Amino acid sequence: MVDRRTSERGFSLTELMMVIALAGTLAAISVPILTNVTDSTKLNTAAREVERELQTARLKAVTVNRDLRVRTNCPATGFFRTVEVIGDSGTDDASDRCLESAYPFPARDSDLMTRPNFDGPVHPLLNGATVTSANIEFRPDGTAYSVVSGTPQTIAEPVTITITRNGTTRTVTVNGAGKVQIQ
Repeated sequence: MVDRRTSERGFSLTELMMVIALAGTLAAISVPILTNVTDSTKLNTAAREVERELQTARLKAVTVNRDLRVRTNCPATGFFRTVEVIGDSGTDDASDRCLESAYPFPARDSDLMTRPNFDGPVHPLLNGATVTSANIEFRPDGTAYSVVSGTPQTIAEPVTITITRNGTTRTVTVNGAGKVQIQ
């Protein structure tokens, strides 16, 4: 005769409830960790966007042999744009300089004698990140200048641009030689 208790297979209700409780505990522990990782990833992505725009502007200034400026918080907080330096401080620093309606991307014509021809699109800083205001000018030789009140100034100490998201920050620095780094 076969003993029924030893031949039955499966889990008891107690064992099943313990496994569910353990899985719930592990899930509760991992959610904040995953949230922190997601926030960090979004901040890093925003910092890389700014760094990439600066690198691209420097390369383009050298390639097209024109002075280009990267302006943050342009035309509003959380946006940035690369614009060609026209040479008129009143125009170069005008608030509408960042508006694609006034200075479209791509340019209305392809005549290299008319300016600006190398303005880029307006980029939003994604993921709810903000950036400090900066105006960095890259010259055709690859060097960088900080533009203050419309006047390019030599960068003696690296210029720091701070990107913030949910109280956490990352910085991008630009030195006078045009080197751009995420810190």
